[in-house]
Amino acid sequence: MAIPVRELTADDRELIEFARRIVDANTDGETGVHTMGAAVRGVDGRMYGGINIYHSLGGPCAELVALGNARASGGREFSTIVAVGNEGRGPVGPCGRDRQILLDYHPGIRVILPTEQGLRSVAITDLMPLAARWDAASGTQPYDPALFTDHSGHSRPAE
Repeated sequence: MAIPVRELTADDRELIEFARRIVDANTDGETGVHTMGAAVRGVDGRMYGGINIYHSLGGPCAELVALGNARASGGREFSTIVAVGNEGRGPVGPCGRDRQILLDYHPGIRVILPTEQGLRSVAITDLMPLAARWDAASGTQPYDPALFTDHSGHSRPAE
């Protein structure tokens, strides 16, 4: 299954640079606890940043810190997010937990990540085509049975 990607825009490159500046200014080295920076752009164009807090119990990733910072600063709707590694590692894709949270809270967001064609922007819904869906009001949503087919091509209910 091919995932539709979009070439980077000037805004995307600006967001990457913003995240890079955050991690470069705040990292504590290759083996430290602050090794990833992230930036998220609001639909109004404002950019918000964050840095990860590594912990053996699984501290928050930079993307979640950036989203929390954005929310605390008045941001509500976001268009694009990126995470950048320290020590010149560049943009990296979000972990599974972050992908699920992005899909649940911001299903219209695009994610900048490395591909075989270089850095590209991908809709979170394309990055997570068969993900479970959740929202605060309804909880976990069932899968759409139309997504599942048997080998004959006929739809069948999910079990």
